[in-house]
Amino acid sequence: QLYVSVDAATKESLKAIDRPLFGDFWERFIDSLKALHEKQQRTVYRLTLVKGWNTEEVDAYFKLFSVGRPDFIEIKGVTYCGSSATSKMTMENVPWHSDVKQFSEALALKSKGEYEVACEHAHSCCVLLARTDKFKVNGQWFTWIDYDKFHDLVAAGKPFDSKDYMAATPSWAVYGAEEGGFDPDQSRYRKERHHHKLSR
Repeated sequence: QLYVSVDAATKESLKAIDRPLFGDFWERFIDSLKALHEKQQRTVYRLTLVKGWNTEEVDAYFKLFSVGRPDFIEIKGVTYCGSSATSKMTMENVPWHSDVKQFSEALALKSKGEYEVACEHAHSCCVLLARTDKFKVNGQWFTWIDYDKFHDLVAAGKPFDSKDYMAATPSWAVYGAEEGGFDPDQSRYRKERHHHKLSR
């Protein structure tokens, strides 16, 4: 599937977050979204939320939906990678999963049914919006990929689109499931942290 990173929804916030090298960065960004609209494979907007920087731009993000009309919108909280002389980001800018969920639900509401919150992975602080006209069939989500079918379609050499190789979403991955997107067949390990105080 083809991703486009949508780090911000306005020219000003995109410049602040990405610190682009090109003066026409906004035009290049919009052109990328337009190009996405022409693709037949699964397409995704990837939004990274930075608390205090782009989490209030729900209306502006929604306006970008119509430019690329992606199949999916993946919304994830930013991962803090430590302090840097070139970045002002701190742990205070990392949203909780509840923040990401609230933002995702607000975006879905704006779309008036075109997109709905389909999946989540709480451990990754990630939520997925999907187009209801393509990936919700008789009330069931089909956001996964049937890779065997995909390879068969490629080998056949005929045109196909993202609906032709979709697979049913497991119940544990559906938004709101008790598992929070964690596969119950896998073992989860929680690392115990023991911080020793330094004596002087």
